[in-house]
Amino acid sequence: MVDFAQNTIDGVMIGASYGLLALGFTLIFGVMRRLNLSYGPVIMFGAYLGTLLHVQLGFGAVAVAVACVLGAALAGIYVERLCFAPMRPGAAIASMVSSFAIWMQLEQAVVLLLPRHTYPFPPLLGSGTSLELGPLVLRLDYAVMLVAALILMLAVHVLLYRSRFGLAIRSIIENPMAAGLVGVHVRAATLGAFALASAAGGFAGFLVLAVDQQITPMFGMWATFKGLIAMMIGGLGSVGGAVLGGLVLGIVEVHSQWHFGPQARDLIVFVLLFVCLVLRPGGMLGQAPERGLAMLRDRV
Repeated sequence: MVDFAQNTIDGVMIGASYGLLALGFTLIFGVMRRLNLSYGPVIMFGAYLGTLLHVQLGFGAVAVAVACVLGAALAGIYVERLCFAPMRPGAAIASMVSSFAIWMQLEQAVVLLLPRHTYPFPPLLGSGTSLELGPLVLRLDYAVMLVAALILMLAVHVLLYRSRFGLAIRSIIENPMAAGLVGVHVRAATLGAFALASAAGGFAGFLVLAVDQQITPMFGMWATFKGLIAMMIGGLGSVGGAVLGGLVLGIVEVHSQWHFGPQARDLIVFVLLFVCLVLRPGGMLGQAPERGLAMLRDRV
């Protein structure tokens, strides 16, 4: 029972970062109904920019976090201007393919920037810092990651539902043509959503890497897979579903690794994803499949 509780606590804390990654995917998919396959490499670009400052100039965690967020936001704007803004409304496949090409471009750029396979990343706290709660052990860096993730998720929720920008984004999600007719600057709001999603992803990437204390060129692919799987489990186009999907993914991963080993962990996650897609194609908190397909047909 103690092992179950410990694994669940660890899974929730790890899943918070997955929820942040899924949140960025959800914002982009919710606004444009298109998948941005370069989302993970965008996060990696910001993370490598922070790593460069840490390795070359000795900057600490705070400065590296700012660099990760700003670098990811700028890379996200670059992707939106190049892959999504020029495309007509029905060119979802062209946008997805072009974003994959940008994936390769960003990945090669960071390899040229820092050619070694592994680089150190500044930690959130000192190594080995933990808090004992009876038989349970709480890693303080995981706790900081969880609290920071929850604060950012709350901030995104407030921005979407308590601001004019959020109202514009939600109106575009519902009907972009009607939003434009009532005065919403659709292109500017879409660009803002991309920048916001990328900045949230950059912060999530910083939290994950600060816990791992290292970065490799594979981080972009890892972030893409984790964010996409969490979004699909939690719900397409649902902010709450993105958070829930990330938490579920983190808990399942930790318990699977504990009981069956790291080799079976990813297999169990993919089985869970398959079951979710069969039983609820829109995800746990996502749109009903009929409505989602109808909206996609309208876009095409």
